[in-house]
Amino acid sequence: MQDSPLSLLPPLVAIVIAVWRKNALLALFCGLILASIMSTNWQLITGLTDGLFAIGGVFTSTSNLYIVSFSLLIGALVTLMNKSGAVNGFIEKLSSLNLVKNARQASMLPTIIGTSIFTDTNLSMFTAGMASQKLFDKYKMSRAKLAYLIDSTCAPVSILLLVNGWGAYVLGLLDDYQLADSVGVLIGTVSYNFYAIIAILLAFYTAYSGKIYGPMKRAESLVTEQQQDSVKQIAPAYIMWLPLLTLLALTLILLWITGDGDIRRGSGSFAVFWSITSSFILLVLLISFHKLLNVKEITTSSAVGIKHMFPAVAILVLSFAFGDAIKGLGTGIYVSELFNVELPLFLMAPVIFIAAALMAFATGTSWGTFAILVPIAVPIAQQSGLPIEFLVAAVLGGGVFGDHASPISDTTVVASIASGCDHFEHVKTQLPYALFGAVLTIILYIFVGLGLS
Repeated sequence: MQDSPLSLLPPLVAIVIAVWRKNALLALFCGLILASIMSTNWQLITGLTDGLFAIGGVFTSTSNLYIVSFSLLIGALVTLMNKSGAVNGFIEKLSSLNLVKNARQASMLPTIIGTSIFTDTNLSMFTAGMASQKLFDKYKMSRAKLAYLIDSTCAPVSILLLVNGWGAYVLGLLDDYQLADSVGVLIGTVSYNFYAIIAILLAFYTAYSGKIYGPMKRAESLVTEQQQDSVKQIAPAYIMWLPLLTLLALTLILLWITGDGDIRRGSGSFAVFWSITSSFILLVLLISFHKLLNVKEITTSSAVGIKHMFPAVAILVLSFAFGDAIKGLGTGIYVSELFNVELPLFLMAPVIFIAAALMAFATGTSWGTFAILVPIAVPIAQQSGLPIEFLVAAVLGGGVFGDHASPISDTTVVASIASGCDHFEHVKTQLPYALFGAVLTIILYIFVGLGLS
């Protein structure tokens, strides 16, 4: 059953249920249980038990615990910032500085933040989302648009500006081949990573022009003034930006410390957990110092914020368990073997891009896709004479596209959380943009492949 066509069944079932029922939790749970039953040779009771234990097993990983705790504390942080009036104060400050005074500038804010913070995707998304939610409400722009802008900048820029965990991870995959210049190959992928470049350009075009297409146009027309609770209180602006700045600075410092002086090799989960914990404590101290909320209000608001994160965190937990389950079935390995056939050289990159996209879409993970396909792309390049960075870039771009399009991707979930957007609304409205970028990418790979071959 492993590495066979049947291994595609759990992700396919998860995708169908996700689209049909518009319920990511149900989709992931059903996919997980099915994968567990299949891994026990269709023993129903044993498979069901293994699936439930797999969910609990997610919490045995310290890294997963850090990520889950980070997500919950983000909910508390955002709610406290809103309840205390810090967000209103930040917006008032921006207005007084004339930095954000219209819808275009409000759209550009998360786009610029998303491309500026490239050390950690989750940090970038949450920072851009928290700084922009109220502004998007003020200028009657949909949260779906905000989710699209941060999702289409944060992950693509992380795979282009590789001074981060993404770069370290891919470099580790390349190091297995004892290349003469692994770092040079990694840097060389940037100019060939057409999907990431196109995704960022599309995001900036959308933000600057204000033009929207497809389902997002309908989402924009449904924007109302009641997306957020009305908070009249206005607090000093630094009560919002100082904790956020602390979050960013501490993350970089901890990445540097845990990476022994190289932030690319630092522990991202450790860094963001202790950074969000410190930022939350700082926010509580600032609120208490200015007497904006009493202890009971702080406690209640924090609990409400954490509670709001439960559904999204549940999706994250199931994503982790589901990813492990289909990895055990060999789904990724089977997909990678599908294109062990003779192909014209100019079609190599497009096929690898499509294979990476399908794998990332089905599994919800770009990193897992990289782990399976980079070891295939490098030997193909070495045997065919095509540049290694060309085919590796096709893997990286395809993985990011599949991640963007998948309703079970953890980065898609995080973008929904950070923007305060309904998860399936985000998936539905982003998909046409992602598909457009993917089609352009395939065309470019064909033309470049013809030139190189």
